[in-house]
Amino acid sequence: MKTLRLILGDQLNSQHSWFQNTNNEMTYCMFEMRQETDYVKHHIQKVIGFFAAMRAFAVILESQGHKVIYYKITDDNNTQDLTKNIETLINEKNIESFEYMQPDEYRLDKQLQDLCNKLSIKTNAVDTEHFYTTRDELKSFFEGKKQYLMENFYRHMRKKHDVLVVSDQPEGGKWNYDKSNRKKWKGDEEIPHYKSFRNAVDEILNDLEAAQVKTFGHFTTKTFSYPIDREQALEQLNYFCEQLLIKFGDFQDAMHTEEEYLYHSRISFAMNIKLVSPKEVVDTVIDYYRAHKSEIDISQVEGFVRQILGWREYMRGMYWALMPDYKSENYLENSNTLPEFFWTGNTKMNCLKHAITNSLDNAYAHHIQRLMITGNYALLTQIDPNEVDAWYLGIYIDAIEWVQLPNTRGMSQYADGGKIATKPYVSSGSYINKMSNYCGSCHYNHKEKVTEDACPFNSLYWNFLDDKRHVLKDNRRMGMMYSLLDKMDKDNLHQMKQRAQHIIESPDDF
Repeated sequence: MKTLRLILGDQLNSQHSWFQNTNNEMTYCMFEMRQETDYVKHHIQKVIGFFAAMRAFAVILESQGHKVIYYKITDDNNTQDLTKNIETLINEKNIESFEYMQPDEYRLDKQLQDLCNKLSIKTNAVDTEHFYTTRDELKSFFEGKKQYLMENFYRHMRKKHDVLVVSDQPEGGKWNYDKSNRKKWKGDEEIPHYKSFRNAVDEILNDLEAAQVKTFGHFTTKTFSYPIDREQALEQLNYFCEQLLIKFGDFQDAMHTEEEYLYHSRISFAMNIKLVSPKEVVDTVIDYYRAHKSEIDISQVEGFVRQILGWREYMRGMYWALMPDYKSENYLENSNTLPEFFWTGNTKMNCLKHAITNSLDNAYAHHIQRLMITGNYALLTQIDPNEVDAWYLGIYIDAIEWVQLPNTRGMSQYADGGKIATKPYVSSGSYINKMSNYCGSCHYNHKEKVTEDACPFNSLYWNFLDDKRHVLKDNRRMGMMYSLLDKMDKDNLHQMKQRAQHIIESPDDF
């Protein structure tokens, strides 16, 4: 039976059972499309990365004897629409059966289901064979419970998959070493340089220019540094184990003006397009730890495992449990516009300048920069979560909606009213000073609240608490902060609210 199989740009799993045997009746199709480059404005490196990895994957499949039809962004026969491309191929090639791997994004899942409902030929959807969990596993796990607490799910996953567990108890005596993962990096030792791949992408750049694809962000090196195939992804993973794992946990929340990556792995892009699986990553890290126990503390390893086996799988499960309504959640009714400096990095606030510039330069920022710098600011200035979502989805190379949306709208912006985060993740300048050296060379003083040189985060923080009191006052985790707010001098609060309003109204002046 002549079968057409679709491979999406984030389904580059060479270990999938689809590819274990060749079949002359089987044709694989892959498309670079304006549908995907244009539904949100993307960072130039994100588009390059996807296209480079897709092209490399197609070459590998062909070298293994598989039949591949690949449409580049500039090909005349490319309709730039997923549905139309598939329908055209089915008609041209007399296809009798269409198959696809289940997409991880709701919009693509619906698009393909709608297509299959129209087709008169046999259709079938299969699992991507990538995640630890099925789409609905988390929802089933929490059935009947009031809160979907990540920690409970994480412990369940550790036990189920026998990860850092001894006789059903956590190896080392603790399930979570988060309190050991909050050290400030002081620049007193040299960090190994990040692993960089020099992937030539001149052809892709020319194609994007010819197609007039609109992007943002910076790309000046002319070679792409992230992994674009499985071999490079495994090399990246091994480099992390050998050079960076030893201090990862200690400094995973740290931020520094002179360091873009610190001890982070830079493996998320490769995982999210499925060059390597989360199980491979976790197993490799734990195997390395077991072989080097005298050098590496378990807190370094658990901190990394928690991000993948816990948080990543939790985010995916929450996405499928809550979509499609989740995409329109706006519990705090925020409606302000994202400042222009989010697209340029031109601000006197040093923490934001560094986090945004790093994002524009590298399509990268680690989770604390995303949560407690850019996300914190967006929440405190009460930005419309639709605008925040679009920025996060566009700027980061590892941002695919299943992981971006619950992280941004839920964890970062509290737009879901607490389905993911038990409280809004907001802070004044004191937290930023505690976890970074940003404040030391900033135009603003992190200790001041209302003076002209006062850190904007300070007045914004107390203004936010006061503005949102009606929806947050009963949150038990916010009780201490509201107690402090109630004891605050009314004149001081009034001055802070005035300054905060000025910042909100004219954010690009700061």
